[in-house]
Amino acid sequence: MFHNIMNIISLWALPCIILLILTMGLVKKVPIYETFTDGAKDGFKVAVNIIPYLVAIMVAISMFRASGIIDSIGSLCAPLLSRLNVPVDTIPVMIVRSLSGSAALGVFSDIANNFGPDSYATKLAAVMVGSSETTFYVLAVYFGAVGISKVRYALLVGLLADFIGIVAAVSVCNFVFAG
Repeated sequence: MFHNIMNIISLWALPCIILLILTMGLVKKVPIYETFTDGAKDGFKVAVNIIPYLVAIMVAISMFRASGIIDSIGSLCAPLLSRLNVPVDTIPVMIVRSLSGSAALGVFSDIANNFGPDSYATKLAAVMVGSSETTFYVLAVYFGAVGISKVRYALLVGLLADFIGIVAAVSVCNFVFAG
């Protein structure tokens, strides 16, 4: 019963919101089409402005993965991580997640394909992806879109939050999934 109600709500939520917005625009005599096209123009301008930031992030991620640094970090951290019950294969998720959500999902997919959906490594990687943010992407795209160039403290806080999210993910997964 609850499942059916949620399906109905999810099917009708967006059309109802759109209808409500259009109705309110008509009631308040807002030029709906002109307002919509002005917003679309502004959205296109923002998209064009953030392209350099997106290209920079994609190049950085490609260089990072191709250089082998992730594998080197994995080799260095393996003894410590094994004591904490953290599979070495999850290190790329820890590193790449702050850079790009798409790259992190790609790494997560590799882990899930290699170890299976019920493995500890897959579960830990999934919780890590959900417990952290794409800090560099947010700083580059959103701060770049509004012209903020001094991101020092935001970067520090974002990376600290990512670190805390990963530590929390390891702790929770050790408690819940590790036997």
